[in-house]
Amino acid sequence: MPDPDVFVIGGGPAGLAAAIAARRRGLSVVVADGNTPPIDKPCGEGLMPDSRRAAREIGIELPDAEGFEFRGIRFLGESHSVQADFPNGRGLGLRRPVLHGALIETAVRAGVELRWSTPIVDLNAVRARWIVGADGSTSRVRRWAGLDAHISGSRRYAFRQHFAIGPWTEFMEIHWSEGCQIYVTPISRAEVCVVLISKTPGLHLGEALERFFPVLNVRLRDAAASSKERGAVAGRSRLQAVAKRNVALIGDASGTVDPITGEGLCLTFRQAAVLAEAMVGGDLAAYNRTHPRLAFRSHLMARTMLLLDHNRSTRKFLLGSLAWQPWIFRTLLHVHVL
Repeated sequence: MPDPDVFVIGGGPAGLAAAIAARRRGLSVVVADGNTPPIDKPCGEGLMPDSRRAAREIGIELPDAEGFEFRGIRFLGESHSVQADFPNGRGLGLRRPVLHGALIETAVRAGVELRWSTPIVDLNAVRARWIVGADGSTSRVRRWAGLDAHISGSRRYAFRQHFAIGPWTEFMEIHWSEGCQIYVTPISRAEVCVVLISKTPGLHLGEALERFFPVLNVRLRDAAASSKERGAVAGRSRLQAVAKRNVALIGDASGTVDPITGEGLCLTFRQAAVLAEAMVGGDLAAYNRTHPRLAFRSHLMARTMLLLDHNRSTRKFLLGSLAWQPWIFRTLLHVHVL
């Protein structure tokens, strides 16, 4: 069997997106992963409207009927709240295993060869014109390729759990309290996804909910958990380079944006399109140049949003200002999901 044009290490959403985009450009693709599907990851499970568009642009049709569409974003603090609709389209709350299954089906239809339960332990053993590292934020491919040099980074901690309760709103909600945020994403007519993010590694969801009394605490205290709590390291990181010789990184392996933006998957889909074009063109330099520009707006928006995380008085002032002048929040949201 001839060597493939592209060998992707990592079969999560980033790896599958890269594979699908490359196949659409006519390249032969193999994806290898040490796990077996479906691959789950603790995350907010909300796709913004621009994420849905970016997926369609590389040939991915999301299973909309299996999720829950939400119309916009709502911020809630101790004494103020503000909300805005998306300017174009709706977001989609979708369980991660459902998303992963849809990506697998799309990859198979496109002609991608999938090798599950196939861990890659040595980059030198891979034979392909191009090698794509899609193996997450602790990427071994990144280390093997000598691409570990960081420009900047920060670390936060996330815990996710699902609750068997019908959504009480058509908005994705971000609740703010001292030192942490809780994101609530409706994912079906009978279930919501709840994610806690903070700088405190030992702060779990049950304890943190006491800080969100009465609104969120009252809503969830009698709801049955429909999944176990799962944790992950969150935050942001930027690399000096994301490609070297014939190796390129994508998704969390290539750097991360703070999950407060909800833009991780959108960036992954856009990276996949640019990477496929670079591989077809025979030069990864274009991918190296374009990659940081793709994430610039998300990094800027994260820094802006996290001003609410400084202290209670700052948060009260900022949320109060947004509630008094909701057009500001609406404008920020419109810029965010262009």
